[in-house]
Amino acid sequence: MQVRRALIFGRFQPFHLGHLSVIRWALERFDELVLLVGMADESHTLRNPFTAGERITMIRESLKEEGISLDRIITATVPTMSVYVGNAIYIQHLVPKIQAIITRNPVIGQVFKDAGLEVIQPPNFNREKLRGTTIRKMILNGGNWEECVPKAVARIIRELNGVERLRRINTTD
Repeated sequence: MQVRRALIFGRFQPFHLGHLSVIRWALERFDELVLLVGMADESHTLRNPFTAGERITMIRESLKEEGISLDRIITATVPTMSVYVGNAIYIQHLVPKIQAIITRNPVIGQVFKDAGLEVIQPPNFNREKLRGTTIRKMILNGGNWEECVPKAVARIIRELNGVERLRRINTTD
């Protein structure tokens, strides 16, 4: 029997409770998930403050903390790249065989559909609040960002001095 596997492609800047909800939802539908950390070659910017390694650590520690088996999760990275069908095919060569992509981004969805994949749109898990952009603004402005991320992510951001990193970046960007 073939393993049914889906791709979740994101920057995870930072990994938050919306991402966690999508993963839980997707694991009810697929045997395995490939979590593809995009823009892996960019960090220490306002849009991408955390490194690919830091984001993978956030994801893995959050899933372990939530009791989600890492046996069903594959993580991979991809550098910054243009969004077009050739790169969707390229990405498929970077990861184990996938049957679908789970995304709410219509451009990404169309590109992967054109590359022959099933595109599945997950439910909206409080997307107005649970967005990386919103959470990064909350971090910068002293808001209650920790309520938007798993405990493991809050701990990792504190250990990395991530709040100070974002504030320092904000003064230089």
